[in-house]
Amino acid sequence: MSRRVRIPPVSAKETSVRFSQRAQRTCEQPIAFFMKQAVANPGLISLAAGLVDTESLPVEETREILRGLLSADGAARHALQYGTTDGYDRLRELAVAHVEALEGRPASDMSIDPSRVIVTTGSQQLLYIVSDILLDPGDIVLVGAPEYFVYMGTLESIGARVVGVPMDEQGIIPEALSDVLADLDRSGQLPLVKLLYYDSYYQNPSGVTSAPARRPEILEAVERWSRHGRIFILEDAAYRELCYEGTSPRSIRSYDRSGRTVILAQTFSKSFSPGLKTGYSILPEELVGPILQQKGNHDFGSCNFVQHLLAEAFATGRHAEHVGKLKRVYRAKLSAMLEALETAFASGSVPARWTRPQGGLYVWLVLPEEFDTRMKGPLFQRCIEKGVLYVPGEYCFPPETNASAADPLGGPRNTMRLTFGNLPAEKLREAIHRLADALESGPAAS
Repeated sequence: MSRRVRIPPVSAKETSVRFSQRAQRTCEQPIAFFMKQAVANPGLISLAAGLVDTESLPVEETREILRGLLSADGAARHALQYGTTDGYDRLRELAVAHVEALEGRPASDMSIDPSRVIVTTGSQQLLYIVSDILLDPGDIVLVGAPEYFVYMGTLESIGARVVGVPMDEQGIIPEALSDVLADLDRSGQLPLVKLLYYDSYYQNPSGVTSAPARRPEILEAVERWSRHGRIFILEDAAYRELCYEGTSPRSIRSYDRSGRTVILAQTFSKSFSPGLKTGYSILPEELVGPILQQKGNHDFGSCNFVQHLLAEAFATGRHAEHVGKLKRVYRAKLSAMLEALETAFASGSVPARWTRPQGGLYVWLVLPEEFDTRMKGPLFQRCIEKGVLYVPGEYCFPPETNASAADPLGGPRNTMRLTFGNLPAEKLREAIHRLADALESGPAAS
């Protein structure tokens, strides 16, 4: 005969949520704060949020593609059905052809084929999954100093240690990379190094592009120090197509003929539309299976309909046409920002210096050592009062860095990231005027 078991009431303390260690390590991304500031202050001109140009989004191009995509019932049903975890075959094949064109060499010479291509929900998903399958808490990831702060937030959530590598106006310094790895070897920590993350084209945040001569040297240094297991290079080429002067250099991946070391991540968010939220990667063969298994836990495959749309954009030439349009639009915006900086700081009363990118969406401003650009400092608040917002450089430097104000790209205390993507030229000029006005009060007030 069964009997009822009385379950005692649970106290409020006992019912508190027990979050995972990863959840407890995960903080709100700084960009969320900057978005909120822009909403809360309607008169604020934001040089902080890295948005693309709203007026240049491919509205008519997308409308035309959709008409064609939905005109035949069979093709429409194929696009509206579930897809595969690795992605739409046609889009993956077109992505290989696109990379061939960018590199100016056959895919076979670089050990690239569609079986190594995975389509992801933006490049951010790829960054997360790569980190998830390679890193345990305490493992080390090397990054440029400065580097993309959103990915550093991902690494913090995973529990990785993030170690900075010195940079200058030509990108990561290969000799400095070797020195960092040698120091980690001497301290017995080299086995913990799993990854070098590098935003190699028109970097977010600095706008700096890795010099062509340095790219094979970076690859060689990483391979030479892979003594306790392979160290991968995660090459983020999100801004690669947005080149406004000359031509973009070959990727680091193109020098990796076996394809064993470099993970190349690219996205359609910057070259076509961020609202489609789709990227793709070219992977070392050994990573394809583990990444697909983990991606299967995420979504069983990124949006199939969007992948069909993007394949049509490639196949019809609309993607290439749109990239050409974006280059013209952003070239003019970048020129407006650089000219405004020259005008605003022409007197020399504030000896600021800044990068002069050949592409991308960002300019990096370096102030004299006595200025404090951090968010908790008076300068940041004074800029908000003047009606302009920037990203403090403090967010762009890894926790373990020796970068200082005297370095070529400055340090965490005296730098800021400025973006020109979503503002018209007149707003950019006004924003730089407001920024210079805030700085004219001098370092004592900041």
